[in-house]
Amino acid sequence: MNKNYRNEVHKMNYLSSEIDSLYHLSSLKFGISDSASIVLYTIYDAGGECLLSHIYKTSGISKQTINSAIRHLEAEHFINLKQMDGRSKMVSFTDEGERFTENTVARLFAAETGVFESWTKEQVEIFMDLMEKYLDSFRKQIENL
Repeated sequence: MNKNYRNEVHKMNYLSSEIDSLYHLSSLKFGISDSASIVLYTIYDAGGECLLSHIYKTSGISKQTINSAIRHLEAEHFINLKQMDGRSKMVSFTDEGERFTENTVARLFAAETGVFESWTKEQVEIFMDLMEKYLDSFRKQIENL
């Protein structure tokens, strides 16, 4: 059965763009670039340190953009890069970076969790299940292009 879901696709794309705009607005409010926000958020979410490769894999943005954000955050003394085994590098917060992060991306994380706290447990589970189902189905559709 081939249904026409044109309106649903438009609405979903609009909502996704609006969510992206809210993340951009939070970066503007914090006075940092979107890529710096993503780097700081990823490190924060990982507990204060993570491999640089983890940031590459989870950010969805280019290595060049991540590297540029890393250099800027290092120059601001917010993060340290430490060489690990082989070519691996560990990224961690400096003390100044921890303080900065508590006033920026930690607040963003709290806003995100606040959304789920305003929903019932069932609503959260339904939302997450549908998001995962959409992602899995969309991945299969992209593989078949």
